[in-house]
Amino acid sequence: MKPVLAIVGRPNVGKSTLFNRLTKSRDAIVADFAGLTRDRHYGQGRLGKHEFIVIDTGGFEPDAESGIYKEMAKQTQQAVAEADVVIFVVDARAGLSAQDHDIANYLRRLGKPCLLVANKAEGMREGAQLAEFFELGLGQVIPVSAAHGQGVRSLVELALEPLDLPEVDGEEAVDSGVIKLAVAGRPNVGKSTLINTWLGEERLVAFDMPGTTRDAISVPFERGGQRFELIDTAGLRRKGRVFEAIEKFSVVKTLQAIESANVVLLLLDATQGVTDQDAHIAGFVLESGRAVVLAVNKWDAVDEYQRQLVQRSIESRLAFLKFATLHCISAKKRQGLAPLWASIAQAHKAAMCKMSTPVLTRLLLEAVQFQAPKRAGMFRPKLRYAHQGGMNPPVIVVHGNSLEHVTEAYKRFLEGRFRKEFDLVGTPLRIEMKTSKNPFANKDGA
Repeated sequence: MKPVLAIVGRPNVGKSTLFNRLTKSRDAIVADFAGLTRDRHYGQGRLGKHEFIVIDTGGFEPDAESGIYKEMAKQTQQAVAEADVVIFVVDARAGLSAQDHDIANYLRRLGKPCLLVANKAEGMREGAQLAEFFELGLGQVIPVSAAHGQGVRSLVELALEPLDLPEVDGEEAVDSGVIKLAVAGRPNVGKSTLINTWLGEERLVAFDMPGTTRDAISVPFERGGQRFELIDTAGLRRKGRVFEAIEKFSVVKTLQAIESANVVLLLLDATQGVTDQDAHIAGFVLESGRAVVLAVNKWDAVDEYQRQLVQRSIESRLAFLKFATLHCISAKKRQGLAPLWASIAQAHKAAMCKMSTPVLTRLLLEAVQFQAPKRAGMFRPKLRYAHQGGMNPPVIVVHGNSLEHVTEAYKRFLEGRFRKEFDLVGTPLRIEMKTSKNPFANKDGA
């Protein structure tokens, strides 16, 4: 699973700037549940072949009455508890403050790997200007400039060095016969109830497989001759002193479960409809390219009018998952659970589908004959042949000329033709366009 780096520090030291530099994007998944003074942002980072998750916290704002520990319980303790390495950011130009000392004392007692980073250190050297930060007792001071990108790469290398990370291969579509299934969703949607119901019905012996420091649990079981590995993010409890909010909900666990899975079962709550957090998780599933099955739990707890509202909210807010199968269930009353397994198996089969080049090329040419792409200026894109470029999710590579002018609408048209032919239900499908190079483009005319 991907390691987690948490950025902490007092306000206005450049944490968000460093976060944007590490993720190379301003897009982030937001955990918007009650109890936070500000949202925490979760983003994806990559260094070479190593990927990681970054958490940006809103900063510590203790007042004279509450003190730092009470504020940290609301704002930062969950991010620190989820992290493999904590990046403590201080302001190299403003110097030390009392808040820096309080935060350092807390991090030392926590005992987690921690890197002390002096931001806004452009033009400074490791000398007298940074010497005062050694008072914090956190070891070496790492000078960086998040705004200019100076020292950021070295910082990430130091953070990832002790974690012994596996390299990320470009192709991860090896089918071992075991379907890795992640049950994802917001707190209190019924993930634990569904999992316990499955295990109780199948009378399986479940055991904990030690995964990461975050105590991820894998539950192997078999149903109808098919082996599954359930990646459980629900109902986990940590050892040690951890707040109840951390036990109930962890965005990091959800993200890592999605990354590790072949198929994701996205559980929604019929009594609340589709919330922002549901849409965020669904968007991450699509971005990760994982096969997905949608299930609306607590269907027995709503009337017909509420059911129509839920279906409309799914159609509008989760329109980008229209390729996924939708089921209405009640985990508590064990209603509608059997069809889930057929959809999970179908989604996994579609994600691992092998598509031959002759069939793909025939479908492509038939689609062009039925409806040609729009002309762009004097030229019309010419689609010549197609082949499969990957699995989980399936990738179709189309070759031809002037393909940079192919519109998104025409790509969706092609996607529909390919999906229908290969029965690609429950999996994203990516279509890549590769334009052939003109061998005479760089030659001067005679």
